[in-house]
Amino acid sequence: MNSYQTENGAGPKTLAAMFDHEKLDAYQLELRFIAWVTPLLEEVAASAKGKTREVCDQLDRASLSMLLNTAEGNGKRQRPVRAKFFDDARGSATECAACLDALVAKRVATEERIFEGKKMLVRIVSMLCGLVDRFDNGDGKLHEEPVEYRIGDKNSLESRTRTRTRTTRKI
Repeated sequence: MNSYQTENGAGPKTLAAMFDHEKLDAYQLELRFIAWVTPLLEEVAASAKGKTREVCDQLDRASLSMLLNTAEGNGKRQRPVRAKFFDDARGSATECAACLDALVAKRVATEERIFEGKKMLVRIVSMLCGLVDRFDNGDGKLHEEPVEYRIGDKNSLESRTRTRTRTTRKI
């Protein structure tokens, strides 16, 4: 459960009301990733002035997008819409991973420095894939169903079954 300081700083106050998205492990880990990446962005900005501005801006935006899409998606009622938001969050998480790789390629961060963040992102992507699968209604998924057809003329009794791949929509 989340805890916040009271106004006078007299210690943590546990809030009874929580939004549903706050209960998601993926959302909580995304918050941890943002807390982890913020000092990295500050380090990189201080050490490599100008040379990594775009990557840092993109990493900051993608990490926030991941979090916000997860929260918004969890608030949607229609399953396909929820799945789309979770899929967008997953895309932002992989974008964060690519930005971390770019920082290493630009020689402003080491693989050791970004390891913890990449580890969190792998878990986040895995959780988001699970959420997408849970709420995706199956549109566009392929499966096989048997189709019977006859060989020869109308009087021929020879029939065969073949398999045809098609898409179906679940209701």
